Amino acid sequence: MIVRDFEQISKNQPDRVVSDAQWTSVRMLLADDGMGFSFHITFLEAGSEHVFEYKNHFESVYCMQGKGSITDLATGEVHHIKPGVMYALDKHDRHRLKADEELVMACCFNPPVTGNEVHREDGSYAAPEEVEA
Repeated sequence: MIVRDFEQISKNQPDRVVSDAQWTSVRMLLADDGMGFSFHITFLEAGSEHVFEYKNHFESVYCMQGKGSITDLATGEVHHIKPGVMYALDKHDRHRLKADEELVMACCFNPPVTGNEVHREDGSYAAPEEVEA
């Protein structure tokens, strides 16, 4: 059984807290936990916009706090994000995530991330075998 406390990870395990351009992700489960997915709590700053395309991962995201939108960049379709809304990137969808307010999101990645990833120029994470431990 794995039991982790968000506050303890945030304060005492800086190797599990990753920040990049206007977002911070607290990685609660990583590849080395052996669960087959990783689980993160991610904060996106109010007013920020991000273009992501997880070419090497599937992602599911549940909004816990805040308001924003996600745009499917292939179709132009826009979906509103608010607490209780989930989206899943089942086709490695290239998308724009806009945070009108600070967004607090629970995210799962498959395959799991290792903890060292930050977004590359194209908005993706490297494939697991490309990430240095």
